[in-house]
Amino acid sequence: MASNLVPLPESYSGDSGDDGKEVTAMVDGSVESNSTTGKGSWKHAAFHVATTIATPAAYAPLPFAVSSLGWSLGVLSLVGATLTTWYSSILIASLWKWDGKKHTTYRHLACSIYGNWGYWSIAFFQQVASLGNNIAIQIAAGSCLKAVYKYYHKDGNLTLQHFIVFFGIFELVLSQLPNIHSLRWLNAVCTLSTIGFAGTTIGVTIYNGKNIDRRSISYSLHGSSSSKMFKAFNGLGVIAFSFGDAMLPEIQSTFRDPVKETMYKGIAAAYTIILLSYWQLAFFGYWAFGTGVQPFILASLTTPEWTIIMANIFAVIQISGCFQIYCRPTYALFEEKMTPSKQTSMRNHFLRLVFTSMYMGLITLVAAAMPFFGDFVSICGAIGFTPLDFVFPVLAHLKAGKMPKNTSPVVILNIVIATWFSAVAVMGCIGAVKFIIDDIKTYKCFYDM
Repeated sequence: MASNLVPLPESYSGDSGDDGKEVTAMVDGSVESNSTTGKGSWKHAAFHVATTIATPAAYAPLPFAVSSLGWSLGVLSLVGATLTTWYSSILIASLWKWDGKKHTTYRHLACSIYGNWGYWSIAFFQQVASLGNNIAIQIAAGSCLKAVYKYYHKDGNLTLQHFIVFFGIFELVLSQLPNIHSLRWLNAVCTLSTIGFAGTTIGVTIYNGKNIDRRSISYSLHGSSSSKMFKAFNGLGVIAFSFGDAMLPEIQSTFRDPVKETMYKGIAAAYTIILLSYWQLAFFGYWAFGTGVQPFILASLTTPEWTIIMANIFAVIQISGCFQIYCRPTYALFEEKMTPSKQTSMRNHFLRLVFTSMYMGLITLVAAAMPFFGDFVSICGAIGFTPLDFVFPVLAHLKAGKMPKNTSPVVILNIVIATWFSAVAVMGCIGAVKFIIDDIKTYKCFYDM
């Protein structure tokens, strides 16, 4: 391994969730800790993982993704992505202290296996995933808040951009919380909101589907061959985004012993929630509206209005926690460089406030200027989440020597997963860029969608 080549600070303030009591040091690219484990239980694991993956911003676009692929390919892609990410999540969890050392971030886990280039590759993909995901969340939150506002003030003058800014200010306040573990109760509420959003949206979708003239619904893919191809590419990127979880090692480092078993239970509980929400919403949404379904399913729903408003409220609550989870890799990178220790000081608090304000300002500006939700979802899934959630886990497990070195069905499976989803990343990126270019031609900046 070349992990001793990593140009990292000698002192690293990991987001371990130990309430600031952990003292860490960098040794050969790994994170050594005086504190053995965090304080979280498997329930906290389920809250964090479910909040990170099963967010309305992730699975509300799934009917649109299935409609871009058609029934056969759409169902196959969604089921395949579910099983693959469940498998890869277990692989990442099993690498906890794989070499006897505690690696509290995805970057440092990659560094311990691949050395310098692994660290910076994961850092890059995490930043793409975090930025793209949070831009999409800002747009989704603004749209949901605007829908609630218009329900009570039909002639109101506030635009989508106003609500994106309001949500950004709220997230700036939450960003002052120190670490992932401090978000555990917020994420518990978010997990309940996930269930509420899924149940409400699935029910209203079925209700709308039954009240629509079914003869007007089409499931045929329209357009030229190239148009269908780009739509399919875009749909694959959306599905990859919907299973995005670029934070498993960061989350896992907040749990108490036995850490692996705690994480396995949390993943199982979180994926139970995912199975009860993703597939039903994706398939019922496509059944109800066909190829005319909107990128954000709530935009396709019409009646009854009060239930749609309730779904919007659930969505805003849930994604407020998801946004915070995905801020943390960026905040951690900043703290590595700018804050010398975990010791509390006014200087560190001030620097955190300045940096988080700059971060929130950038995210809010981009979301307000280009509120193209579906496009950001696809490109974020293709470039950010696909390498982190589909490709790296299986390759890392092979590299770390946790799989049989001889040719075996498991090794072949891992290679097939890495190869196929590398291709998905390229295809999803191509489709997303194509639709972003089309949207920029159609809409002006700061368009009130």
